[in-house]
Amino acid sequence: MKMPSHRDNYVFLTTAPVGKVILTMAVPTIISMLVTSIYNIVDTFYVGRISTQATAAVGIVFPVMSVVQAFGFYFGQGSGTYISRKLGSKETDDAKVMASTAFFTSLGFGFLIFLLGEIFLEPLSTGLGSTPTILQDTKDFMKYILVGAPFMTATMTLNNQIRFQGNAMYAMIGIIVGAILNVALVPIFAFSLNIGVKGAAIGTVIGQIVSFVILVLMTFKGGNIRLSLKNVSFSRKYHFEMFKGGTPSLSRQGLASVSTLLLNLAAGVYGDAAIAGMSIVTRITFVIFSIIIGIGQGFQPMCGFNYGAKLYDRVRKGYFFSIEIGSAFLLACGALGFIYADKIVDVLRHDPEVVSVGAAALRWQIITFIFACVITISNMALQTSGRSIAANLLAACRNGIFFIPLILILPKYFGLLGVEMCQAVADVLSFIVAVPLITHYFRSISS
Repeated sequence: MKMPSHRDNYVFLTTAPVGKVILTMAVPTIISMLVTSIYNIVDTFYVGRISTQATAAVGIVFPVMSVVQAFGFYFGQGSGTYISRKLGSKETDDAKVMASTAFFTSLGFGFLIFLLGEIFLEPLSTGLGSTPTILQDTKDFMKYILVGAPFMTATMTLNNQIRFQGNAMYAMIGIIVGAILNVALVPIFAFSLNIGVKGAAIGTVIGQIVSFVILVLMTFKGGNIRLSLKNVSFSRKYHFEMFKGGTPSLSRQGLASVSTLLLNLAAGVYGDAAIAGMSIVTRITFVIFSIIIGIGQGFQPMCGFNYGAKLYDRVRKGYFFSIEIGSAFLLACGALGFIYADKIVDVLRHDPEVVSVGAAALRWQIITFIFACVITISNMALQTSGRSIAANLLAACRNGIFFIPLILILPKYFGLLGVEMCQAVADVLSFIVAVPLITHYFRSISS
């Protein structure tokens, strides 16, 4: 499929009907987000066929994968938001420097994560909440997942940069090919070759490497900015802009990792089945929210280009269109999920104890799905527009400012129920913060 050039993208993003722009950008982005979530849900599905302990081990490693993705999004969204604004104001040279600087920095940072993770593998596993019965599975899974860290950070960076340039289709291709390969390889390595939990990790890493290679090749197509070491800059300007645009993503993803860690520790008090049940719900909600994130990321290029071009009315229209379609989707998912919660969890792990915990937690989360849409889209609007303070505050609320105290307090009073209901309560409180922040933002660009 032929994608438009940069000039065509500028015209399309700043003049075409808002709904058409967002859907055109969002559909391939949603597919990218869905297949990214497949990396996690496929591991859970197949590892669930091994044992409850193996399922719990994958849940323990999930925060590490979240941290790696968090830095990929930090560099990708930090550079991407800047790139879209600069393309919107037609300052292409700055956009080129930012693209190369962020990509190579991201790749190097991924290697650092790999080295540190391998050196401190066992203390990292126990520190993340691994119990003695699942420690070996945790180490086996994590040591291979860490090999993919440089490729995952760079892949997330490139995916976001290409998407922010208005070429979401190319970004999608790189992610989806790797994910399909992951789906095919995990059962082969885990069962056909009888490698078990190690095989699930190896299949996942191979998929990530393939995505990385394809996305690098995509930078030579469709008018995308080409990467070059010559364009790498150590200027404070680019790294500060990356910091401003990327810290909301780092907060959002990084705190999600911390919250998952604390969730595992809190659930661990009630046994491996509780850890497994909560980890399954984490993955289910990740898949559902990937649609909302995809809609938001479809809105972001339009937001960045139009904000850069000072077309603020289009930014407002795009925001509310994204809220409308996201909320409708979550209401539909919520209805189905509430009714079939037990069956959904049972598909991923056929264990009555796991199903009991997972179904209850899923129903609690579903109650507040609608709030998460407003929180997420608002956060992305603030982030893309360079409102870093407000964006960071909102990004930190859902999985940090509210979730962390709640996961430490609620279980003391409500036991396992407190663990299951924690995210729902955090969502309500985060929504209360989001409304005045986004209201102030729109008033400021209307004046």
